[in-house]
Amino acid sequence: MFWTRVLSGVILVILALVAFIFGGPILAASLLLISLVAYLELAKATGIQEKGKPWNGLVLTGLMGVIAYYTTVYFAKESFLQYMVLLGVLLLLLFVYVARFPKFRSEQVFAAFFAFVYAPVMFSFMYQTRVLPYGQYIVWLILICSWGCDTCAYAVGMLIGKHKIFPVLSPKKSLEGCIGGVVGAMLIGWIYSHFVVNPAVEGQTVDLIIVLICGLGAVCSQVGDLAASAIKRNHDIKDYGKLIPGHGGIMDRFDSVIVTAPLIYFMAALFIKG
Repeated sequence: MFWTRVLSGVILVILALVAFIFGGPILAASLLLISLVAYLELAKATGIQEKGKPWNGLVLTGLMGVIAYYTTVYFAKESFLQYMVLLGVLLLLLFVYVARFPKFRSEQVFAAFFAFVYAPVMFSFMYQTRVLPYGQYIVWLILICSWGCDTCAYAVGMLIGKHKIFPVLSPKKSLEGCIGGVVGAMLIGWIYSHFVVNPAVEGQTVDLIIVLICGLGAVCSQVGDLAASAIKRNHDIKDYGKLIPGHGGIMDRFDSVIVTAPLIYFMAALFIKG
């Protein structure tokens, strides 16, 4: 199991490297596929999709919405088109709810829209970060804040972790591990900024900005991880899926990225000028 998890992790890192390095249609297509799978995982986890039954109207609406949203993200520069897709998905979900009443419960409709925003829309900020000025450098902060923080938190927690911070939600997480994850991400961010970002960004010294972004991003990544765990516990499931051997589903591996990606995008857009 351990080596299966390691091998899967190595393959994921390689795929992420390829997508982030090349960007463009490769990254957009990769995120579209990830988002479609993540939406289906959330649909099954939250009861939008009933087990053993074909996709229903809510699921199909969500999947079509994901495709439409990524089409606007990739082809359209105006963000108002993305807002139109968001509104359109909500209206279509309500239409399906009314047209098939009482087949669906109101909480299924709410969950369907939440799942659409929570995974696909949030994932899209990885692509939107990549196309920012200096985005080819900034986009890596998403992985530093999520996977880097996770690795540092695990290592520190194993070494000196004593005080459990969320014993019911995540028994293995310790206060020391959480702090270690944030500090570790900030340190990795500083090294990356000093040797990679600073030389590339003209007329700016961004070390302090990057360190602050990584610190805040690391905190948010842990919140994202815990939120995804809370959803699983609410619905009595161990993993969101089985797509990634040793890790679970897309939502199990990318739960922290979901929250980190939009934060990095907005912070970089505000403080790192092109």
